[in-house]
Amino acid sequence: MPQIRISEAARYLGVSDDTLRRWIDNGTLEASKNEAGRTVVDGLALAQLARKNSVLPEDPSDVGRSARNRFVGLVTDITMDTVMAQVELQCGPFRVVSLMSSEAVRELGLELGSAAIAIVKATTVLIETPSR
Repeated sequence: MPQIRISEAARYLGVSDDTLRRWIDNGTLEASKNEAGRTVVDGLALAQLARKNSVLPEDPSDVGRSARNRFVGLVTDITMDTVMAQVELQCGPFRVVSLMSSEAVRELGLELGSAAIAIVKATTVLIETPSR
């Protein structure tokens, strides 16, 4: 399993190094020492903690759907001409951008600051890894 240093693990979880160290001290996350004597955490344990602690805003639409990749957020920008629009949402720490018709923006009543849900249903999802 990959071993991840404290500072990097904290960045992945969006917390401070001190918070991660407190979680290690109180048993929320186990740590060990690597060959260099640095404190590290197990990558799988970190991923499981991230999943357990993830808090998604509740989907206000109360609609059933097959797509599992839903991002609830707020509209932060709309660039629109007579035919097409670009709508930007801030969904927690994630920026999601959608291209749609200007008609759709008007029909949905999208405006800056309004709540919206980005739904991603794709057959292709690209995954990258950091360079080593």
